[in-house]
Amino acid sequence: MSRRVFTLSALSALAAAGGGAAACGTGAPRSGTAARAAAGRPAPEAGRAPRAPAEMRGVWLATVTNRDWPSRPGLTAAAQRGELTAHLDKAVRDRLNTVILQVRPTADALWPSPYEPWSECLTGRQGRNPGWDPLGTAVREAHARGLELHAWFNPYRIALHADPTRLTASHPARRHPDWVVPYDGRLHYNPGLPEVRAFVQRAMLDAVARYPVDAVHFDDYFYPYPVAGQTFDDADAYDRHGGSFGSRAAWRRDNIDRLVREMAAGIERVRPGTRFGISPFGVWRNAATDPRGSDTQAGVQTYDDLHADTRKWVRENWIDYVVPQLYWHIGHADADYAKLAAWWAGTARGTRTHLYLGEALYKAGAAEEPSAWQDPVELSRHLTLAAAHPQVRGHVFFAAKEVAADPVGAMARVVADHYGRSAKPPR
Repeated sequence: MSRRVFTLSALSALAAAGGGAAACGTGAPRSGTAARAAAGRPAPEAGRAPRAPAEMRGVWLATVTNRDWPSRPGLTAAAQRGELTAHLDKAVRDRLNTVILQVRPTADALWPSPYEPWSECLTGRQGRNPGWDPLGTAVREAHARGLELHAWFNPYRIALHADPTRLTASHPARRHPDWVVPYDGRLHYNPGLPEVRAFVQRAMLDAVARYPVDAVHFDDYFYPYPVAGQTFDDADAYDRHGGSFGSRAAWRRDNIDRLVREMAAGIERVRPGTRFGISPFGVWRNAATDPRGSDTQAGVQTYDDLHADTRKWVRENWIDYVVPQLYWHIGHADADYAKLAAWWAGTARGTRTHLYLGEALYKAGAAEEPSAWQDPVELSRHLTLAAAHPQVRGHVFFAAKEVAADPVGAMARVVADHYGRSAKPPR
């Protein structure tokens, strides 16, 4: 997730309200890796300690607002490379096997994209060439260390401000102002426009075509999180394209469904075998809203508020893996980690969608968090609890800065208790 710290102020408000954290067709399964069975236990390599059974051991590496990397904009190319490889080396030391690198944080790019400008997180100025290829380097260096590299994209976020003139002059959002919706002090592409959906897919698939990334990864941002008293103004798009739907909400969900299914097909077309995963906010719907939902009282529900039918994507095998952001502690009154882990395990049961759980490492020891998070053992308990559900095939930790610093030793405890042997990610 679900991402994350750059919206913590908003998500804190959701927590107070009970939130806690931070497409059309037949539903046929994909022909790529989503249709393959999980790997079994590999044979031990000669001269090396035996591997644990295959499981996801991942870390998110966020670049938006320089959250995890680079530590600040404007570093030399050599310094940026050094910080990047330090994160990869730390993942190896902690016996992780996957790094999920944010490569398109705000309608920009960490590779030489013909569609969108270079990201300002690199140089401090959007569109300025950093003098090296961060994504290409990340893929090469991760693979050299035996790590998978998943390319993390945000489809519709343009900017964390609402001033189009601050975007580089050639930015697609400036050339197509009719694609843009200001909301919550930010700029967003309108998911209801077919031309927007086609463009963002081309922009993201360019990276897949150029680099042998192991997976494409979306986070929890589809339609933006709701803000009281504000309206996401997509009325014109709804008038033009929503006539066959009974409500604007149903039309919006179909727009996101279409993005997911079309992106899955595009990945398979451009680089067959590349996986597709999504890490949504951890609550699909509360049981009080829908009997199929979880025993929670969350203030946000992805189906209703973000117009993301995450349960359908899993049940219909539209994606290869799902990483719900379960950023609550065990026993949380409104969103109990234990109840949500069980709900997601039940949702994934009988599907070909792998289930990994998103873990809030950033909360461990944080002064503003409740007492459960002051205990360095809380996250280790999550892994112990999840092991009772065979559908849970691993965990992903938010985020790399906390993996590196580990201020209260929560990650060290996870490694000591659960990662005594190396493991390959499931396939």
